[in-house]
Amino acid sequence: MRQIVLDTETTGLDPLQGDRVIEIAAVELVNLLPTGASFHRLVDPERDIPAEATRVHGFTNGDLAGKPKFAEVAADMLDFLGDAPIVAHNAPFDFGFLDAELLRCGRSKLDRSRMIDSLVLAKQRYPGMPNSLDALCRRLGVDNSMRSSHNAVLDCTLLAQVYLELMGGKQPGFELAAALAGRGPALATIEAVAWTPRPITVPQDRDAAHAAFVAGKIKDALWLKPPFAVPGVE
Repeated sequence: MRQIVLDTETTGLDPLQGDRVIEIAAVELVNLLPTGASFHRLVDPERDIPAEATRVHGFTNGDLAGKPKFAEVAADMLDFLGDAPIVAHNAPFDFGFLDAELLRCGRSKLDRSRMIDSLVLAKQRYPGMPNSLDALCRRLGVDNSMRSSHNAVLDCTLLAQVYLELMGGKQPGFELAAALAGRGPALATIEAVAWTPRPITVPQDRDAAHAAFVAGKIKDALWLKPPFAVPGVE
């Protein structure tokens, strides 16, 4: 199961008032765990960055001078996103900004059916409690000590860990065997590894001693009766 964790940084809070995207980051999850594949771009917003926005994410006009415009990174971003569900914290904010940027360069909006809002998930699990990313990291034991300011790459990394916990800390190993056997979703990043069975052999004297012990101490051992009994095995 492929999903994308996404975060953006912007010049402000409202794309309808001319605020623009300045940073896009995304990490790939397969069965809820990061694969190591990621996407990151800094973007020239084609406008000034207000001081109050700089105080939030740390980016200045000089940091983004000469960076590509959104229209120049849109194709790469969409290729990375593919058709996977997209996880974001307060997802309507990120979707709203990306939709505005995509429309501005003549592309279609993101399909809202792909949106997974981790903030909504957190509110359902912890109603009435603080559910910011920092609050969730503290509550769920995710180390966010390096988060001194908003940063899309770091926020994606932290959110991926938080999202795993919000989904119950599900371990993907149970799905791996089914996937490799063709009974589950194909995982293109996982290859079957050849292995050689190494049965444990029991010395004859130990086997005979065990059989004598069972015969003398255990009456009607179940594993010696059908359907459990295997010919030649005690």
